[in-house]
Amino acid sequence: MSRLQRALGARGYAVFVHENSANFEITKPAWYVITAKYRQSNLRKSLWQLLDTFVPYCGLWAAMIYAVQHGLPYWITLALAVVAGAILVRIFILFHDCCHGSFFASRRANVILGYVTGILTFTPFEDWRYAHSLHHATAGDLDRRGVGDIWTMTTDEYLAAPVLKRLWYRVYRNPFVLFGPGPGILFLFIQRFPTNGGGKRERNSVAFTNLALLVVVGVASWTIGFRTYLLIQLPVILIASSLGLWLFYIQHQFEDVYWRRHESWEPLKVALEGSSYFKLPKILQWFSGNIGLHHIHHVRPSIPNYNLQRCYDEIPAFQAVKAITIWTSVRSIWLSLCDEKKKRLVSFRSLTAPDASH
Repeated sequence: MSRLQRALGARGYAVFVHENSANFEITKPAWYVITAKYRQSNLRKSLWQLLDTFVPYCGLWAAMIYAVQHGLPYWITLALAVVAGAILVRIFILFHDCCHGSFFASRRANVILGYVTGILTFTPFEDWRYAHSLHHATAGDLDRRGVGDIWTMTTDEYLAAPVLKRLWYRVYRNPFVLFGPGPGILFLFIQRFPTNGGGKRERNSVAFTNLALLVVVGVASWTIGFRTYLLIQLPVILIASSLGLWLFYIQHQFEDVYWRRHESWEPLKVALEGSSYFKLPKILQWFSGNIGLHHIHHVRPSIPNYNLQRCYDEIPAFQAVKAITIWTSVRSIWLSLCDEKKKRLVSFRSLTAPDASH
């Protein structure tokens, strides 16, 4: 039994990881077997992604350093920071693949790149991998919320909660908080501490990442100056974290998303109905590393990002999932509660609507 499985059991969770679940293996559809071939990592594609991601990212940093140190208008630096932040989201996707052990065939290579990209994205590799594994094991289960997800209350829970808890929940779910200061607080401060339930390896990864970040700040202060570093790094990480949190949010927060109590919770439905197909323009799909094909990722977490589109194109079952567009996704920011009776997410306003069931 793996350390993750022991942790899940210790927390009272039924042990489940999509690709290793005996129950899922029994109930898997015929097309599931075909998806196994897309798990194969490709060294050429992996190296190309490193090249086409890190070269422009480093180039943008060089341009921003030049702009700041030569007194160019700060809006130029901010404009470049928007692009750099978007590329940092792509770097996080490479980090994400490493957490699933899918970017390289070599476990050691995944760990090394995972730590490097984790430092760049202010995210401790082992700790985040642990929390993210819990997310995959419990997504869509109303009885196992709380780790690696967006805080979501049911309508009954919200109505029964004390006034202060309801007020705090409204503040938390407010889009101007959730996508404003929220991402910065998460990446700059909360991720400096280990996830509850993690082991020694997870705690060590947090300490290592924090120490590495201090070294980066020290070297940057010595070479380009602390002011220059701050004027560049701060907008880049804030932009990237806000974009990244938005992508993560829309992956599991949409109107007819699958949420069930544990006794009726079904793994395949979680993947296909509880994870979105966020259809993006090609350029945004590149910046986001195909993570919009999230329903495929939850069916087979070990498929590297560069194989997701081909898997979608060749498996009709994935194409049958209703797509969410940028325009339709905007509605989701106001859907803050899970209505168990209607089996969908609803807004706070729905609680006072004439046809409300509460």
